[in-house]
Amino acid sequence: MKTSGKIRRFLPYYRKYWGILLLDLFCASLTTLCELVLPMIVRRITDAATTDIALLTVSLIAKCGILYLVLRIIDTAAYYYMATVGHVMGTRIETELRRDMFDHLMKLPFSYYDNAKVGTLMSRITNDLFDVTEFAHHCPEEFFIAGIKIIASFSILCTMNVWLTLIVFATIPPMILILSFFNRRMRAGFRESRKKVAELNSQVEDSLLGIRVVKSFANEEIEQAKFEKGNQGFLAIKKKVYRYMGGFQSTTRLFDGIMYIIIVVVGALFLRNGTLTTPDFMAYLLFVSTLLNSIRRIVEFAEQFQRGMTGIERFFEVMDVEPSIVNTENAKELTSVSGDIRFKDVTFRYSSENEEVLHHMDLTIEPGKCVALVGPSGGGKTTISALIPRFYDIQDGTVEIDGVDIRDLSLESLRNNIGIVQQDVYLFSGSVYENIAYGKPGATQEEIREAAILAGADEFIRGLPNGYDTYVGERGVKLSGGQKQRISIARVFLKNPPILILDEATSALDNESERLVQQSLSRLAKGRTTLIIAHRLTTIKNADKIIVIGDNGIVEQGSHHDLMAKKNAYYELYNTYTTE
Repeated sequence: MKTSGKIRRFLPYYRKYWGILLLDLFCASLTTLCELVLPMIVRRITDAATTDIALLTVSLIAKCGILYLVLRIIDTAAYYYMATVGHVMGTRIETELRRDMFDHLMKLPFSYYDNAKVGTLMSRITNDLFDVTEFAHHCPEEFFIAGIKIIASFSILCTMNVWLTLIVFATIPPMILILSFFNRRMRAGFRESRKKVAELNSQVEDSLLGIRVVKSFANEEIEQAKFEKGNQGFLAIKKKVYRYMGGFQSTTRLFDGIMYIIIVVVGALFLRNGTLTTPDFMAYLLFVSTLLNSIRRIVEFAEQFQRGMTGIERFFEVMDVEPSIVNTENAKELTSVSGDIRFKDVTFRYSSENEEVLHHMDLTIEPGKCVALVGPSGGGKTTISALIPRFYDIQDGTVEIDGVDIRDLSLESLRNNIGIVQQDVYLFSGSVYENIAYGKPGATQEEIREAAILAGADEFIRGLPNGYDTYVGERGVKLSGGQKQRISIARVFLKNPPILILDEATSALDNESERLVQQSLSRLAKGRTTLIIAHRLTTIKNADKIIVIGDNGIVEQGSHHDLMAKKNAYYELYNTYTTE
């Protein structure tokens, strides 16, 4: 997308702040006025002094001094507004951008996060948007001021000497062409540096989150080497960017000198032949100084401008990702759920590059029944559990709950009626109370305590240093695996859904923790339609139906007793497991 296109897309974020922006630009014009008046005051005083010293009266000097003092007071007030209210406007726009990006990220499906790096997304939602803040405030301001100064300077100088003015301003087009060359390369460099720093953030996050694994294998040096490689890659990009920036700024300084030389040499020749007066010559030097200061400000702003444009570009890259799983136009609410789940001729693959995980599969889970999926890894057991809450959309067939295609149900009502307990428990950084309450926002303390009791978690929670207010650490690091699992079960008890999915909920626990968690799960599953994915086959002997999933779909299904009697796939799996 071209720069103009990105700016057009960004402009609606100014809509609520047009009043503030216009007043900010008005204040910018006042500060510019102060700079433009000074050369005219100097010209007036010089004209009086060179024409007849008697004309340089105390009254004239006082009037000029008072005028400039008043303008400086106005300049101070205007600049204060620009530095405070103007910056707050930029911060508010940043806040709205960050809110919109976060809201959009919440809408994106699992398939997006399968490929995205969290560290990269964090960089986009923090560092990139901070640069956009400075851009949002300074971009209109700086270009507006520069425009006024250039137009006003050109107009005023033309009244003094048209030819000298044209010669001076003739240096601006070649300067713009050369600066544009460096500008394009700076922009590409900043875009690449953003990618590098995002990758570096992602690598650091990965290393720090896995610090226990790193230390257990004594692989600190490996992680340091990985970090150093990324760090040096970032350095190489920044060095290239600053070379282009050096060329950009050096070119500006060169043309600064050229303009001054033109004024001094050509202006002196005009003075010599009488087509330029001494006051006008002095005014030229001051006006060109003002003009060059404006160009320098643009140069200084160029880096921030490029950072801002890169931030906007990366913002829209995320915002342009269309959520693939959304509510249909007339989505129904799922209410009075009995829990009848049916897969009808379902075909699914994770992406067009992947092979099919499910191929024309049919599966029925009757209301209130407990169904277990077993079989070797890679057969699609977890995939089946992910399709029921519509974390992914199937390519062919239908998944139905109570006879309704889940694609015709609202996502919120569908997922509100499904409780999931996974092997990899995620606890948020906060207290035990907050993590259980996540299952039902707004729940009372009594409801949370009751859920913990049902999950078999109340006793160990009350034994923690601060009870339910105990801080669990990042990802629940301060708790054992069994404790975290029981808290996650309490969360689902609090939610009280009619459909329950247990995805290898006890496979990572020791025997004692498994026994406690299994008791909690048994209480949780009572009276609900339950789908269990298990590798520990002894935990699903009492399931109403056991379905064996193989590479080609469903191999066999039935109760534990019936399948053991058939002595086929399940019989072999069970005997293999129990003899290990």
